[in-house]
Amino acid sequence: MMELLLDLISAVCFILGALLILSGGVGILRFPDFFTRMHAAGITETLATSLILIGLMLIAGWGLVLFKLVLILLFILLTSPTASHALAKSALHGKLKPILHNEHSK
Repeated sequence: MMELLLDLISAVCFILGALLILSGGVGILRFPDFFTRMHAAGITETLATSLILIGLMLIAGWGLVLFKLVLILLFILLTSPTASHALAKSALHGKLKPILHNEHSK
């Protein structure tokens, strides 16, 4: 019974992670400028990856595999936001301006 519950929760994590990856891909294609596209990519990378790794952790059980998955999750949670911030800051220093208004809304 407990195994079935863990499998169900991990399947939900996988499905949510896949949906977030899909929505992030749509955001990267549809958003108008670099900064909004980077936001879609950064959120997708952090949250979707975390959900997929949590799903894998639930399936893995106790052991070395779980420890490795936790280390990967910690690495992703520490490096992804930092890399997104550094990329946005370098784009601003490179004189790339965000789109502040929509031309079609006038």
